[in-house]
This record gives sequence, structure tokens and C-alpha cells, in this order.
Amino acid sequence: MALLAAGVIRRLDEAVVNRIAAGEIIQRPANAIKEMIENCLDAKSTSIQVTVKEGGLKLIQIQDNGTGIRKEDMDIVCERFTTSKLQTFEDLSRISTYGFRGEALASISHVAHVTITTKTADGRCAYRASYSDGKLKAPPKPCAGNQGTQITVEDLFYNVTTRRKALKNASEEYAKIVDVVSRYAIHNSGISFSVKKQGETVADVRTLSNATIVDNIRSIYGNAVSRELIEVTCEDAKLAFRMKGYISNANYSVKKCIFLLFINSRLVESSALRKAIETVYAAYLPKNTHPFLYLSLEIAPQNVDVNVHPTKHEVHFLHEDLIIERVQQQVESALLGANASRMYFTQTLLPGASISSKELGKAVASSSSTEGKSEKVYAHQMVRTDFREQKLDAFLQPVSKPQAAKPSMVAPAASIAEPSAAQPDTEMEELQDSDMLEAAADPVRPEDTALSSAGQKESECTLPDIVPPRKRLRKTSDVEMTEDSAGSEMTAACSPRRRIINLTSVLSLQQEINDQALKSLQEMLGSLTFVGCVSPQWALAQYQTKLYLMNTTQLSQELFYQILIYDFGNFGVLRLSEPAPLYDLAILALDSPESGWTEEDGPKEGLAEYIGQFLQKKSEMLKDYFSLEIDEEGNLTGLPLLMENYVPPLEGLPMFVLRLATEVNWDDEKECFQSFSKECALFYSIRKQYILEDTDLSHRQNEELGSNPTSWKWTVEHVLYKAFRTYLMPPKHFSEDGNVLQLANLPDLYKVFERC
Repeated sequence: MALLAAGVIRRLDEAVVNRIAAGEIIQRPANAIKEMIENCLDAKSTSIQVTVKEGGLKLIQIQDNGTGIRKEDMDIVCERFTTSKLQTFEDLSRISTYGFRGEALASISHVAHVTITTKTADGRCAYRASYSDGKLKAPPKPCAGNQGTQITVEDLFYNVTTRRKALKNASEEYAKIVDVVSRYAIHNSGISFSVKKQGETVADVRTLSNATIVDNIRSIYGNAVSRELIEVTCEDAKLAFRMKGYISNANYSVKKCIFLLFINSRLVESSALRKAIETVYAAYLPKNTHPFLYLSLEIAPQNVDVNVHPTKHEVHFLHEDLIIERVQQQVESALLGANASRMYFTQTLLPGASISSKELGKAVASSSSTEGKSEKVYAHQMVRTDFREQKLDAFLQPVSKPQAAKPSMVAPAASIAEPSAAQPDTEMEELQDSDMLEAAADPVRPEDTALSSAGQKESECTLPDIVPPRKRLRKTSDVEMTEDSAGSEMTAACSPRRRIINLTSVLSLQQEINDQALKSLQEMLGSLTFVGCVSPQWALAQYQTKLYLMNTTQLSQELFYQILIYDFGNFGVLRLSEPAPLYDLAILALDSPESGWTEEDGPKEGLAEYIGQFLQKKSEMLKDYFSLEIDEEGNLTGLPLLMENYVPPLEGLPMFVLRLATEVNWDDEKECFQSFSKECALFYSIRKQYILEDTDLSHRQNEELGSNPTSWKWTVEHVLYKAFRTYLMPPKHFSEDGNVLQLANLPDLYKVFERC
């Protein structure tokens, strides 16, 4: 049996030693920035600017206005163990600066290309030098520059392939860089910090030199944190330490603990201290939530050992257990003192359980005058609104000035026309000035006049210049459609005499809507009181004693989809005052970034011509089933009339035409009807990008454009939400995906006020 030979011990090459040491100290771009920020702070800087490219792997540039580096020291500034912070080992016991080993720049230069530009206060000019593997490439050259130092680090880890591959996610690395800079910015409130990506004009983090710690917390983490902060201070001469900081009270909590810990102004971590403080918060915060903590501990330098970790993110100090216990007691005392008032959050999603008849009776007793004897209604149970009340402005529809039709306009003027001549049995019956809800209950009156294609000439005026006919409402959602002169199954887009639709695909889609409907949410929509518009996308509404935030865009999209399915083949027509060429609409859509067109897709002209020809081939089916009219010349002449007093935002017409050709499944009947209805509903829904809000235009500009900034609000309140109450069968997912959010509940608000 052969004997195993002993291994030969060799001295490692200096380059290998330096690269191994650099890998321990500079683990990722955020570590390099941390080391350089600490050098800037040691140089008495009052302004530190960080610029990053590709998460710091391609470029890191940090500039300060500190004391700078002397020209004589530039030869050795990137060599290991060169520092101005200490001279003897005993100096470590009283070190008060961030750096002391002289390894930061040396380590960076061994794994990246480093360029330093610096100028001292008494220097006549700045000097620039480049470094590689800790050595100066060429003598420093004079150049122009401001006082301070600018360090540029390029191609980090270019010679450490495995490390560079492990850090391939630039976004994650940039987030860590922003986190490090944010922490130092909060602690050093007298110094201006900024960090941004190269080429960006706006910094992701920016603090001012005259800002306080709370100002910096507000700027970086937001108002939600800053308004819930408690200041904590503590001093113990026996343990030779002093603490100050800010912690969140019991009203604030996050999923992940934010813990900013500085010991002797050095950013460190302490799992023992974190656990001790979170133990205190466990009695105040909901389960699996955590606080925001910023603590700064000043401990006698001789009691702290800072040389226990290569990256210096951990330190050891004397009396650690006693100091942690003292900090824990102080935090608990501060929370007890700030517990005079609490904020309680109610369930944000709609409750699934139905309300009992007894509770419902209590809630509406105040608004019911027919009940003889009822239980006493307390203030916190009282409903002070009635959804059946009407407002005067419901009868005062805003009038916009008609715009002159121009061939180049995206949204040609529209006018309501009678139902298509291809649908002779589809008529719209006018009612008098009665409300839509009353119209649903009244029988058909023979004296009411009907619009017919043979009896009237199509109107050429714009929508606001005419009063559209009122039509009867659908009371039920039965699948079977029959002709009914009493109009018992009519919606806003139907007529008294309906076509019988027995297509299996349509009946199946209607059944799917019925199966997905949530009854409790439908009852809520039927009895809600509209409060007001937050934006074109969001609105506030009250139901009983609860306030809800509702997504108007998603609700209207679902409403129009259901109208398209239930009134399939029974629509009136919105006639365009000027035909809109499909080719021009397709070109406008392809020019929009929203289309996602690239040169690989082919020339826009060819695609637009194909889209026009493709939709023209489908014109007969589109006209028969959806009242979407396209003439023989390839012009769009009419759109389906889905609801009275409502015209879709025609600015979205080009994208609608493009998506009809690309997003609709034309091969399968059911998929075709479903996908077409979804695209049409998306086009008809009210969307923020197509609405001019009040703050966007001045009064004079509104007059020049012929627009009324309040007209969309009137439409939302008196057209859309009125329709939601009557027609919409909301699907179950609306109560789970944030489209209907509960903001407040009167009984819970009373509990809060009682504690104040």
C-alpha cells in the first residue's frame, strides 16, 4: 500500500492574498458604497452625492466636499493598511472615526478600476489618478475640480467571475444601495445625501443639510411613519452609555421590521437587541407585524471592540446584556406613555357573512317612518343618508360646446342614431321625463312615440345637443329572451321588442355571469349612497354605516361586459357624425407606445391596411350582433349604444380598433363573443388616461377646447353609479381584489373617539 504524501505548504502570491481579502470586505456594491460614505464622513463632508449604474456593477461614483486628499498621499492611498485614523494598536481603544484599517479603497481597487479626483482647501488645483490592484497606474495629473474628493469605481468584480454572476440582479443591488444611503442620511441629519441612477434627473433619495432626523425619516419612509414616531432617550453613567432615537408607536406596523441601529455613529446590526425590542412590541402590534426603529447608542470607545468583522457591521461591547435590558425597559416605558390613544383598522374587504334581519332593522330604523314601534337606535348605529333621495343636479346634465369635426382628430363627434336598419324588430321606445327607476315599474304606454329607421332622419348633431330616449330597465337576469311588449326584461340598451337570442354560446356566457355573482355585494350596490369622486378611477360610496372606496373603472368595465352579453343583438347605434377610416385609426394606434409596436412586426402601413381589411370582412357579423357598423369603404360609422347619456371616451377608439384585430379570438364562437365583449367593455369603461381632470386645465383652456371639466363627474354619479345599482351583478372576486374597499365603519369610529 502506497503511503500518502504530505501536502506542500506554499506562500500565496500577494495578488491572490489581496483579492481574497477584498472579497471578504467588499461582498457587494452596497458594501463598497458604505465604506466610501464612511470615508466621506471622516473627511468632514457636508454633502455626499452617489451615482450608480447597473446596480453598482458597472459604475459607482461618490462625490463629497470634505477635506480632500493631499497630493503627496495619492501614491499610497489605495495600498492596504494605509490610514490617517490611527498609528498604534492602542489607538483602537479610543477610535472615534469610521475607518481605521486602511483596507476599503485597497480592497475596491483589487476588484475594480478606481479613479480618484481630489482637491484640498489649500490646493491650487485638483489632481486625478487611476489605480489597479492597489497600485498607482500613472503619476497624478492636475485638473479642474471642486474641493473634496470624487471616487469613481468601474466594472466591480470584473476579475471575480463567480461573484459577478451571483450579483446579476441590478435592481436588487440598487435597492440595497438606496437602503444603505438612506440609513446614513437619517443618522447624519446635518449632512446632505443624494443617490440616483446614472442618467436620471431625479434622485431616489435626497436629504437637505438643514433637515432634522424626523424630516429625513419622513422624506425616505413617508408620512405614515413620521407621524407615529416617539422620541426615546436614555443615559446611564454606570454602564457608560447614552441612547437616543425614534420608534413607532402602537398605531404603526409593517410586515418586515425596519431597524436602524448605530453604535458610536457606526451602522451595525444586533440580533439580540432586535429580538429584545420586538418582544416588547409583541404585546402591542398584530401578529406577524413589526415596528420601525431608529436607535443611536453612544458607548465609551474603550468599551467597544469594532475589529470583530471584516465589513464592520457587527461590534462587541462590554455589559452588552445589561445595556440591551436597559434599552428594552426604556422602549417599553415609551410605548406605555404613548398608549393613551390607538388607531384601529377594520376589515378592508367586504364581509362574506350576510347581515341578520334584526341588525338590518336597527340600522335603517332611523330612516323608516312606517314602523310603529322600533328598538332604540344609538348614535353609532344611526344611518343618516337615504340612497333613494335624489339631487337637483341629476336633472342638470352638463353641456359641452360641440367641437368642429376635423379629419385628423382621434375622437370624431358622435350622435345617437336609431337602431340599425338590419334589425327592423329592434325599436327604442321613448318615455316622458320620469326617472329610470319609475320607468322600470310603469307599464308601456301606447301613446309613447318610438324611433324607427323609416320614420326619422339620422341626426347629425353632437351628443349633448339632443335628449336621448329613455328606455326600460331589466328587472331580472333570466337567460331565456322573448319578445315582451310589457318590457319586463329590458336594459338601458334594449328596446320594447327584442330579438330572440338562443345561441348556446351566449346563453352559456350569461349563465357564467349569474354563477359568479355575489348576492351580498349586489345588495350593497343596490342600496349605496354616492359620496363623491376621488378621481376618474376611484369614488367614495356609503352603505349603511360603512364607507367604501370603489374602483369605478373596473365596475364600469364589468357593467358594460354584462350589458353586451345580456342584450346580445339588441343594441341601438351611436352614429359617428363623420366616418372614421379604420386605416387611419390603426395608424394612430400603432404610433402610440401603448401598442407595443416594434420594427420586427413589420411596417405600420401594411399592418394598418390588414387590420382594416380584416375587420371589414367581419362587418356583417359585427353589425348584426353588436351594432358596430363599417361601410364598404372601410370606415367606422357607428358604435353600439349600451347606455343612455353615455358616450365612450373616443380618444381610446384607435386602440379599440387595434385590439379588435389582435386580442379577439375569431375562431371559436364562444371565445369570440366573450373576448369581443371584454375588449368593447374596456373601451367603454371610464379610464383616467382619457379624462381631463379639473386640475389639468384652466377655465379658459376648458372654454377653448369646448369641454366641461365637471361633465365626467356628473356621468360617474348620475349615469354609471345609477346603472350599478340597477344592472350590475358584481362577481365574487370584486370583494377580494381591492376593487371595493371598506375604509371606515361608524361603530368603530365611535370606539376610537370614546378613547380620546
